[in-house]
Amino acid sequence: MDESELSLTAATAEVLRELAAAGKLDSGKIVVVGVSTSEVAGARIGTGGALDVAQQLLDGVRQAAEEFGFQPVYQCCEHLNRALVMERSLLEALGLNEVAAVPVPGAGGSMAAAAFRSMADPVLAETVQAHAGIDIGETLIGMHLRRVAVPFRPTLRYIGAARVNAAWTRPALIGGERAVYRTPETSGAQLCD
Repeated sequence: MDESELSLTAATAEVLRELAAAGKLDSGKIVVVGVSTSEVAGARIGTGGALDVAQQLLDGVRQAAEEFGFQPVYQCCEHLNRALVMERSLLEALGLNEVAAVPVPGAGGSMAAAAFRSMADPVLAETVQAHAGIDIGETLIGMHLRRVAVPFRPTLRYIGAARVNAAWTRPALIGGERAVYRTPETSGAQLCD
């Protein structure tokens, strides 16, 4: 099935399911969601935001989050310095810095505004170090991912008219398979651990 045969909700849920499986995104993992609803609708980023499009995407994110247990956070646009919408309980659990603003379609973006309106106790965080992310419409989410990001190419490369990119993160591999963890034996003496 290609992108054009799926609803925005179904396509979003499918891409996130693939990402969650690949990145082992279960309970306690944070997924940053960056979206240009303008791009999804076929317009240039920042020119045609739509709350109805955002709601459909939000429904898809929720479906996958409920299935896998990860916590989605939503990136605002550059007018709010790409702050992140999340529940206050998550902000406090992570010890993040709260910033003061309410995202609206013209400052924050339609997706962030829809997410903010849908939450029980929404707040904005200045930044986060997420375990993974999905970028619908090339909004540039990399600043909110942990340091070692692994690009992920979902089966569906478009949601609506917007290109989709994604990544999951992993701990830094220090050394790798060629690394030596003990000093090579130069005499007959055994090395201590």
